[in-house]
Amino acid sequence: MISNQIKSIVNRIKKLLSKRFERISEINRKYAKPRIKMTPMISVALLLLRIYLLLLVAILFYKFFTIVAGK
Repeated sequence: MISNQIKSIVNRIKKLLSKRFERISEINRKYAKPRIKMTPMISVALLLLRIYLLLLVAILFYKFFTIVAGK
C-alpha cells in the first residue's frame, strides 16, 4: 500500500521533471546554431572573453579554498 503510494508520487515527480527538461531541451535545440554571421574577429573576442571568465572563476575558487583552509 505505502509502496504503491511512493511509486505514484515518484512517477508524478518524474513526469513533472520530464516536461520541464523537455521544454529546456527544445529551447536548446532551437538556439543551437547561431542565426547571425560572425566575423573571425568577433569569434576571437568571444573566445578571449570565455577564457577571461574561466580565469576569474578559477581565481575565485582559489581564494575561497585558501580562506577555508586558513592559509
